[in-house]
Amino acid sequence: MKKKTSIKKIIPVILLCAAVAAVVGWGMFCVKMYDENFNVRGDSYEPLMLRLEDFSGLSCTEYTFPSDDGQMLAGYLYGVGENQKGVVVIAHGFGGGGHNSYMDAANYFARHGWFVFAYDATGTDKSEGEGVGGVPQGLIDLDNAISFVEAEDDLSGLPIVLFGHSWGAYSVCSVLTYHPEVKAVIECSGFNRSSDMFESGGKSQAGGIIYAMTPFVKLYESVKYGKYANNTAMEGFEASDARVMVVHSADDDVIEIGYGYDKFYKKYGDDPRFTFVRFDDRGHNNILNNPEDTYADEFDAEFDRWLETLDYDYKAEENRDRFIADKAEYITKNLDHARWSSRLDEDLFDSFLAFYDEAIK
Repeated sequence: MKKKTSIKKIIPVILLCAAVAAVVGWGMFCVKMYDENFNVRGDSYEPLMLRLEDFSGLSCTEYTFPSDDGQMLAGYLYGVGENQKGVVVIAHGFGGGGHNSYMDAANYFARHGWFVFAYDATGTDKSEGEGVGGVPQGLIDLDNAISFVEAEDDLSGLPIVLFGHSWGAYSVCSVLTYHPEVKAVIECSGFNRSSDMFESGGKSQAGGIIYAMTPFVKLYESVKYGKYANNTAMEGFEASDARVMVVHSADDDVIEIGYGYDKFYKKYGDDPRFTFVRFDDRGHNNILNNPEDTYADEFDAEFDRWLETLDYDYKAEENRDRFIADKAEYITKNLDHARWSSRLDEDLFDSFLAFYDEAIK
């Protein structure tokens, strides 16, 4: 006669299965949230894009080069006249399209005797990819971009320095693990490890729950990207003798200052290789712009007045497509490109230039 299974023995098994199911379900939810935020196309908004013709004397040669899965990336070599100092490689941020938003920075460096190589990361603007994929993809693309520059006959042998903002700032620091030959790095509004971007950016939406999501995000990135997911900015610093400038604003609500600047200053604050520039009130997206330039605010005010003249509810779903078209037409007709393309804080960029020049002596 078979013995009856004790209910006391079954309950722990049931509870264990329920716990495993809960963990797996939570993990799948975290991956879904990650992909919805990062594995998406990032294309520039055409009416606000910077244009080559707005920068006097600036030339641009376009290239394509492969990244990790054979996807072809769009590269852009900027110059003004004969530039022989070296090459500034620019790694752009996340969410505003490809490199276009940094064309004014490219113009500045090019006007002061540097070649500038910028590119659109996977899944942005002219580069291939259904989506960006994830944060470590920025590091992978930069690794391939530097290798491409070093193999170009017209550029090989020239010293290379790096410039990155936000996602790009993380990338230019971490890539030093693979390219210790880089002479200098300027990182603005950056962070130490790839998962920091998800954690810091998600706090405003998820609150403290974000800390329960981060371990699953780290695991997902590790499975998807292998060694690249585990690279950190500080490991890059240790792998290289490159000079490093760290720029951040204390009120940054996208990448909190504790994820990058504070962490780096604690370890390297007394190291002569490192230069730290801390602002209090420049936020995240405007950290490179002249704080006294008011054009963006002026244009926003004019746009708000235009909204009041519309004879339909532009917030209603049935008017969505109409408003998208009207908004694009308004911006195209009214944006002052001369002012829009000249908002850089040139005093800040003068210090960037001096930093690079000193690094390649």
